[in-house]
Amino acid sequence: MTQAPARRTVTRRRHDREIVALAVPAFGALVAEPLFVMTDSAIVGHLGTAQLAGLGVASALLMTAVSVFVFLAYATTAAVARRVGAGDLQAAIRQGMDGIWLALLLGGAMIAVVLPTAPALVDLFGASQTAAPYATTYLRISSLGIPAMLVVLAATGVLRGLQDTRTPLYVAVAGFIANAVLNAGLVYGAGLGIAGSAWGTVIAQCGMAAVYLAVVVRGARKHNASLRPDAAGIRASAQAGVPLLVRTLSLRAILLIATAVAARLGDTDIAAHQIILSLWSLLAFALDAIAIAGQAIIGRCLGAEDAAGAREACRRMVQWGTAVGFCLGLLVLLSRPLFLSLFTSDVAVKDTALPALLVVALSQPVCGIVFVLDGVLMGAGDGPYLAGAMLVTLAVFTPVALLVPTLGGGLTMLWAAMALMMTVRMLTLWLRSRSGRWVVTGATR
Repeated sequence: MTQAPARRTVTRRRHDREIVALAVPAFGALVAEPLFVMTDSAIVGHLGTAQLAGLGVASALLMTAVSVFVFLAYATTAAVARRVGAGDLQAAIRQGMDGIWLALLLGGAMIAVVLPTAPALVDLFGASQTAAPYATTYLRISSLGIPAMLVVLAATGVLRGLQDTRTPLYVAVAGFIANAVLNAGLVYGAGLGIAGSAWGTVIAQCGMAAVYLAVVVRGARKHNASLRPDAAGIRASAQAGVPLLVRTLSLRAILLIATAVAARLGDTDIAAHQIILSLWSLLAFALDAIAIAGQAIIGRCLGAEDAAGAREACRRMVQWGTAVGFCLGLLVLLSRPLFLSLFTSDVAVKDTALPALLVVALSQPVCGIVFVLDGVLMGAGDGPYLAGAMLVTLAVFTPVALLVPTLGGGLTMLWAAMALMMTVRMLTLWLRSRSGRWVVTGATR
């Protein structure tokens, strides 16, 4: 009777150490990514308003394009982790190389699309006549770095699958520093203006990709894994990524609908919405770090045929997600006035945002559960279910959000709809986790 609780305590502590060891560096790497855009904005902002506006349009286009392919990291993490759990490091790295080759192919295709259509894309996003030339210049140059950006995603997935989140942190920090130095030097030192900012970012991204490739190639040589492209492996990586692509596009649609509804509510509401959305994204980084740990741990457990360990890890990570979500919600609740003062001095915007921030604070424990279970099911390779669940969520959220301007309640009601969206996600993910159908063991799903 006394041994079982003791074993459970030991197991929980082991999971806690693994979660912290993987999640903390992952959080640092996630936070470093948006700092690239912030650095570019800070440097380009001193060139003039038109240049900064052009950067804003081009960056939005680039980040949207890259975020669509985030499945390169997610699917690769799960596939590599399974093979690590099965004890086949050679196959794990071979799987990772398939993901990297897919990233290069997609990156090349993106360059072929963006270069000739850059002016039309900029115009589609509503850039002004003064900002459009700068946006086009930045977009065309930065598109050359898309293959490197996608390789970074895929290689990050490889290392996470290998249970290594420290290397991505080191590379992200080094990339951020290099980006800042190159941008400052090329924009002002070389007098290249916004083109210098784009070239600085491209060089930094290529440097990051080169470091990742060096690490992966070293591992491949160590374990005698082939580096050559394999058509069947690349095709399998693409097929595994399609459901996650559907999931990501559905989530992006939800965020775009929310922003469109906020814009219809008026200038004050859209301003407050953008502030709240920036905070919501920051909170998501903390919760996503636990989800990344979940992808790596669950994939490894299932690959090792340890179904009981996968279930126990899932339970423990849900506890972590709930606790972290509660702490984040309390932090938001207590810091609402101070946080808003950092972004605006407009009393009307503050008054509009305060009650909506209360909704955000109260929904954080739900968000914690959602992010963790999302990571668990990704780690299990349960992409088709995630895609279907996200489409259901989109179908529930869309009519509710679109009715907000008609029914009233303003921004607070819109963020209540966002909380409803997260609750629907939680229910769909919880039902799947309870069913146990995601627990499919073996080196492949």
